[in-house]
Amino acid sequence: MNAQQDAPASQWVVLCVDDEPNILSSLRRLFRSEGYKLLTAESGAEGLEVCAREHVDLIISDMRMPQMSGAQFLEQVCSRWPSIVRILLTGYADIASTVDAINKGQIYRYIAKPWNDKDIVLVVRDAFERKGLEREKQRLEALTQRQNEELKTLNATLESKVLERTAALKKALDSLAGANEKLKMNFLTSIKIFSNLIEMRGGNLVGHSRRVADLARKIAMKLGLDGRETQDVFLAGLMHSIGKIGFPDALLSMPFNQLSGDSLVQYRKHPLRGEQALMPLEDLRNVAKIVRSQHERFDGKGFPDGLSGLAIPIGARILAIANDYDNMQIGMAIQRHVSSEEAKPLILQGRGKRYDPQVVDAFFALTGGIESEHSSEIPVPSAQLQPGMVLTRDLITGDGVLLLTADYVLDDKLIQQIKDFETSESTELTIYVRIK
Repeated sequence: MNAQQDAPASQWVVLCVDDEPNILSSLRRLFRSEGYKLLTAESGAEGLEVCAREHVDLIISDMRMPQMSGAQFLEQVCSRWPSIVRILLTGYADIASTVDAINKGQIYRYIAKPWNDKDIVLVVRDAFERKGLEREKQRLEALTQRQNEELKTLNATLESKVLERTAALKKALDSLAGANEKLKMNFLTSIKIFSNLIEMRGGNLVGHSRRVADLARKIAMKLGLDGRETQDVFLAGLMHSIGKIGFPDALLSMPFNQLSGDSLVQYRKHPLRGEQALMPLEDLRNVAKIVRSQHERFDGKGFPDGLSGLAIPIGARILAIANDYDNMQIGMAIQRHVSSEEAKPLILQGRGKRYDPQVVDAFFALTGGIESEHSSEIPVPSAQLQPGMVLTRDLITGDGVLLLTADYVLDDKLIQQIKDFETSESTELTIYVRIK
C-alpha cells in the first residue's frame, strides 16, 4: 500500500445529514470508533453550508427531509463538489424516487433503513479506500505529466547542452594539448641548452651534438623505428656527451686515438656517468641506456660492458655511427679533419666490427655511397649459391654472430658450411653476393 492508501482515518472527513437528531447520534456513535472526523447537518441547506466552509470527503444523507430532499441535496453536491463521495440512506419504499436520486445525484451507494452497522461501516471503508486509490492515481498522473513536461524541456535543450558541453570539452582538451606541447618543447629546449654547455668549451665541438642527433634520428627513421624509439635516439644524440661535463679542457679537445693512461681511464667512464646523470628522469631512462652503450662494438670489443651484436641497444648502434661520422669530420676521432666523403670509407671499414651492418647500410642509404658499393650485389638463398660468388656484405646470424666477412670468395666447402649451419640452427640466411 502507498502513502495515500495508508493515510490515518482521522484525515477523512464524514458529513452526516438527517433531520432526525437520533439518527445523527447513532451515526456519530457508529463512526466514532473508526477515527473519522465527523460533521453533522439537520437539513440539506445546512449540509450545503457545511460543504462550503469545510473540507468534506464523504456525505451520508437521509433521503426524506423537509424543504430539500436527500436526492435534491446530493444533486447539488454532485454539481458543486463532485469529488465528495455520496451515500444515500433511504427508508422510502418508492423505488422510482430512489433510482431518480441515484441518477441525478450520482451517489456511490444507497443503504436502506434500518441499516446494519457492519454493512454501513464496510461501505464507508470501501469508499475511502477507493477514494485513496483515486487520489494516488491523480497524484501519479500529475507526477507523470510534470515529469513528461520536464523531459520534453530537457529533450528540447539536450542537443544544445551536448553541443555546449562538447565545445567546452574540446576547448579544455585543446588547452591541455597546447600546454602539453609547450611542456614538450620546453623539455626539448632545456635538453638542447644543456647539451650545448660542453660544446661551449671547445670551438670544434660547437653544433656537434645537434648534428649527431639529427643524423641519428634520420637513421632510426630509415630503419623503421617507431616514434618513441626515434625520439629516444634523437635525445641520446643530444645528450651523448653529458658524462664529459667534468672533463678538463685538454681532455675534452683531445682526439680519441691520442688518449692513454689516466686520460683513457677517465674517458672510458663517461658513458657510465652520462647514464647516472639521466637515470633519475623517468622519461630519459631509455635514453640513459643508449648513452651507456654508445661505445660498445658490434664485435664485442667495446666498453663499458663488452656487449656484442644485437645485445647492444639499437639506439646505441645507431648513435655509434652518427657520433663517429661527425667526430671524424671535426678531428675528434683522429688527429686530422676529414671530409664527409673521406669519412664514409672509414665507416664502411667498421661494418660488422665496430658497427652493425644493418645500421651501416641505412647510413649509406641516407648519405649516398652504399649503392656504388653494392650496385652489383644480389640477395640469394643458400640453395642458389655457386662457387666463385663474392660476398658483398658480412654474413651475420640473426643473433649477431659474424660468420663470414665481406669480399669472401665462396667455394664448395664454404657453401656447404653455410647450408649445414642453416640446418643445425633451423634458420634461413639471406646472402648478398656478386658474381666474380
